[in-house]
Amino acid sequence: MWVLPLAGGLLGLLLGSAAILADRSVHLPSYWTYSPSTASTVLSAIVGAMAALTGFVVTVTVLAVQMATGTFSARYMRLWYRDRVLKLLLALLVGTLAFSFALLRQVESRFVPNLGVTVAGFLVVASLLLFVVFLDRFLHRLRPVAVAALVARYARRDFAAYAAALTAPDVFIGMFQPAGEEPTLVVRSARPGAIQALHAGGLAGWAREHECLVVLCHRVGDFVPAGAKLIETYGGATPGTRAEAKLRNMIVLGDERTIEQDPAFAIRIMVDIADKALSPAINDPTTAVQALNHLSDVLRLIGTADLSRSQWPAQGAIRTGLVIPARSWEDYLTLGVTEIREYGSTAIQVMRRMRALLEELRDEVLPEHQAAVDEELARLAATVRRTFAHSVDLDRANTADSQGIGGRTRLAGPAA
Repeated sequence: MWVLPLAGGLLGLLLGSAAILADRSVHLPSYWTYSPSTASTVLSAIVGAMAALTGFVVTVTVLAVQMATGTFSARYMRLWYRDRVLKLLLALLVGTLAFSFALLRQVESRFVPNLGVTVAGFLVVASLLLFVVFLDRFLHRLRPVAVAALVARYARRDFAAYAAALTAPDVFIGMFQPAGEEPTLVVRSARPGAIQALHAGGLAGWAREHECLVVLCHRVGDFVPAGAKLIETYGGATPGTRAEAKLRNMIVLGDERTIEQDPAFAIRIMVDIADKALSPAINDPTTAVQALNHLSDVLRLIGTADLSRSQWPAQGAIRTGLVIPARSWEDYLTLGVTEIREYGSTAIQVMRRMRALLEELRDEVLPEHQAAVDEELARLAATVRRTFAHSVDLDRANTADSQGIGGRTRLAGPAA
């Protein structure tokens, strides 16, 4: 968060110096001139106001994010402090403060930076307008459905690049079985952390250059302890001493997972929102239904993506390239529905919305993924029978409804 505000402060100082030079060489009309006392008062007020507003923005952001992370998901905070509008607002506030302070130092009885004072006034107006935009954006994001929609939008934005990386030349998805073959090089983690991203193109290019097979030992999103295996290479000549450091630098480790190359993390956040809503302390099944709406969109996106041409062949005949252990469709589907099904088993609208979600997925996903959806439908039917076995609402809980309760309904099919 500090990079853009720091850049804004430095830019404000530079613009302040440029405005002073312009004022010394440009003659302005009389209605754009200020007395020394007026200029000093205006600039002093702007400096104080920008400092106070910057503190207010930071304080409100911290308090509101703390409330949101306790209500929705602790993983939400990472999405918020990376928000571009927040960073731009802080940069503009700090830049306006630095700009005004640079002018204030040059106000004298014989010289007043008239052009700079006018520009400072326009910057204050721009700061206030952006603050209103920020406040509107911030308040809207305090709604659970808005957070789920934001996460789903990030997942859709990044999934195309993620799928393209997995289907690039010399990149394969699957588990490599060495069959007794010893690796020519083992790269270990220098520190503990979650795998946030990897440079698939760089790793595949390194494999081509050295005519070997580069095998990742963990999926993106996995936590690896210090000293754990990150990469193994098979075949080719024995790499030099710099190869280990070069390969290690192509994998990014951090304290927490990210969405960019880990669609499962986006699903995890939306499931967390639904789980919190279904907790006894909150008991808000409608929020869980809204989270299921956006989960269905992300699961459909993953289930309709054809990554079969990148699957690692069972015989393992390929000896050059990059092998990535990616998640299967069953992994994504299990993550998306299992906890919500269990925690929401007593909420009729959650059961109805989940059935509608699964039936829609069964009609939309690739044929090879339909068996997993049928299995989840059978598990859902068993959960409903267990929970509503002695309830008069058994038939209603076993009905698909795209709105939970109140939408178009359809009785359960053979899977029930």
